[in-house]
Amino acid sequence: MSSPPEATAQSDFSGPLRGSGSPLERGTLGALDELLQVLTPQPVGADRFRAGNEAVRFGRIFGGQLVAQAMAAAAATVAELIPHSIHASFLRLGDFTAPLDIIVERTRDGRSMSVRHVVIEQDGNALVTATVSFDANAASADVHTAAGPATPPESVPLLQHWAQYARAGLAGPGRTWIDRPPPLEMRIGEAPIFLGGAQAPGQRTHWIRLPRTVDAGPQEHAALLAYASDYLLVDMALRSHPQRVGYATHRGLTLDHTIWLHRPVQFDRWHCYTLQTVAVGGHRALVQGTIVDAAGRHVASTAQEVLVRPTTNSTAPARIHRKDQHQ
Repeated sequence: MSSPPEATAQSDFSGPLRGSGSPLERGTLGALDELLQVLTPQPVGADRFRAGNEAVRFGRIFGGQLVAQAMAAAAATVAELIPHSIHASFLRLGDFTAPLDIIVERTRDGRSMSVRHVVIEQDGNALVTATVSFDANAASADVHTAAGPATPPESVPLLQHWAQYARAGLAGPGRTWIDRPPPLEMRIGEAPIFLGGAQAPGQRTHWIRLPRTVDAGPQEHAALLAYASDYLLVDMALRSHPQRVGYATHRGLTLDHTIWLHRPVQFDRWHCYTLQTVAVGGHRALVQGTIVDAAGRHVASTAQEVLVRPTTNSTAPARIHRKDQHQ
């Protein structure tokens, strides 16, 4: 896909974010302050917590918020150990205007590992169930399992760069990413499908980090990475789907989300997130991801099952032929 026209200096979203003093930076920093509050669940009883929601950005509660809240609540019942995985199933869409009740069950406490079962409810209805596992993170050799990413993140456009040039019909939703940005700096080399990008096979990579340094421990950084790991996976399922699909004719929903953390994370530094759709069957697609830090260390892996279903007023999509895949 060709690059959009050069932006003006006033609205250039391809340059630096940190320290720019731009409205986008201020909005992103404000969103991070809000997220940090949302990820600090308030105790209301024995292993029970109450939490709020981010300001509405997508018309619903973002799944990454719920995954991160499940991990944060579980971590509040575990001393010193660090999360190494979370397996979350999404059961219902939530109401972003209502608070959340989080119930933690202490499934197991061993000498070096612990397991928690978490249910996030709203008005007595379960929205998410999750299993969170922790370990002592024993010292090990620092093996580089991946090559360091070749393209520096600062040379890749911000996601807002593509939102600015979304075609007619997508410009309104695209402005949300500029006017109410998520609490992340995200850089991607092509427009996502929801901003007018083309369907194509193969992998897609984007860069992610927090917009400022966060003085927090490994549990908090793990939860923040878990939050960020849920972005753009549904979009990836649509990008590489073998049929012609899109947000105008299909609905994409996350069924479950898993993240494995292989080492402690410092998420206020750059991480390269590579996604690939590995299976499509029926209305379901499986997207897998690899998260590598700037030094080339494989810090986390993800998997998400996505429901891609035609909307009621759409017709069956045509199969994509090779000539369409590279438009």
